[in-house]
Amino acid sequence: MQQLQLAKVLKNQIFEGFVLVRASEQRTSSNGGKFLDMTVCDLSGDFNAKMWDGTVQPPAPGTVVKIRAMMQEYNNHPQLRVDKMRPAVEKDQVEMAMLVPCAPTPAEEMLAAINARIDAMQDEDLKKVTRLRLKECGPKLMYYPAATKLHHAERAGLLHHTSTMLQLAEAVCQVYPTLDGDLLAAGVILHDLCKTDEIRADESGVAADYTREGQLLGHIVMGVSALAKACDEAGVKGEKKLMLQHMLLAHHDLPEYGSPKPPMFPEAEVLHVIDLLDARMFEMNRALDGVNPGSFTERIWSLERRLYRRAHPPVRQENAEDGADGAPQDNGEE
Repeated sequence: MQQLQLAKVLKNQIFEGFVLVRASEQRTSSNGGKFLDMTVCDLSGDFNAKMWDGTVQPPAPGTVVKIRAMMQEYNNHPQLRVDKMRPAVEKDQVEMAMLVPCAPTPAEEMLAAINARIDAMQDEDLKKVTRLRLKECGPKLMYYPAATKLHHAERAGLLHHTSTMLQLAEAVCQVYPTLDGDLLAAGVILHDLCKTDEIRADESGVAADYTREGQLLGHIVMGVSALAKACDEAGVKGEKKLMLQHMLLAHHDLPEYGSPKPPMFPEAEVLHVIDLLDARMFEMNRALDGVNPGSFTERIWSLERRLYRRAHPPVRQENAEDGADGAPQDNGEE
C-alpha cells in the first residue's frame, strides 16, 4: 500500500490516506462551536489537524484512522483541515512502517527466534525462568520500543534489540568457548524486559514518556526485582539466581548510567559489551542513513561525536557484477 507522505503534501492539496493519531481532544471555539484538535503523523513527521465537526468523537491516541483533508497553513505551520475520517479496519491492511519507525523484521519472527533459543537451552533452570519472564510481559513484546528516543526507539524495538544481541552472543561464544552460552543468552533475554514497565507506549510502538515507576526506579531496579520473584516461582536458587540478578544489575557498567556494580564475571561483561555495541550500531546506522556519501552527520549528542559516511561503500560479493573475463568490475574506488 502506497500513499503520499504528509511532509510532501503541498498547500491546498488534498490528502487521502491513513495516519496515526498521536493526540486528540474535542475543544470549543470562540463562537461556541465544537471541533476536533488532533496531532497526527506518518513516517515523515507530526502534523496538527483540525476537524470542524463537533459531532465526531476524538479518536484514541495510538489508533490509525483514514482521513480526507486539505493541507493548509496556520501561523506559518502546515495544518490539515479534515472533512472525513474513519477508523482503519483490518481489510485496509495498513502497513505500520508507513506511519512510525518499525523494526526491520516482523515481531512474530523475532519472538520465534527468541523462543527457539530458550528451547535450545541445556540448563533447565535458565530455561524455566526466562520463559516465565517472557510470558509475564505478554503481548506488549510485540510492539514495545526499547527506548523513548535513542537506540531501537521503534515499533517492536525491544524484540529487535534482544534478537540481534542473541546473534552477537552466539558469535562471541564461538570465539570464547569457556563462556556459559545459556547463562549469557538468559541475560540477553532478561536484561531489558522491564522496559515494558519503565516506558509508557501504545500499540503503535510510539513511546510517550516514562511511567512513574520508570522515573522513580528504572528498568534495572525493576528488572532485578521481577527476576527475583520469577526465580522464586521457578525454584531457581543460590548462585544461579544471584548471577542472573548481577547481570541485570551490571549491564550498564557504570553508576552514572544506572548500574551500581560493574560486571564481575565474564558473562556479565559480555552482556554489557554487546548491549553497548548493538545500541551504538543502531544509532550510527540511523544517523548515517540521513546523510549523503562522503558527508558528515551533525554532532550526535548520545555518542558525543560527528560521524562520517564513506564515499565509496564496499562491494558486496553477491552484488558485484562480473566483467567479460569473469573478474569483478572496477567500482572506481582507489
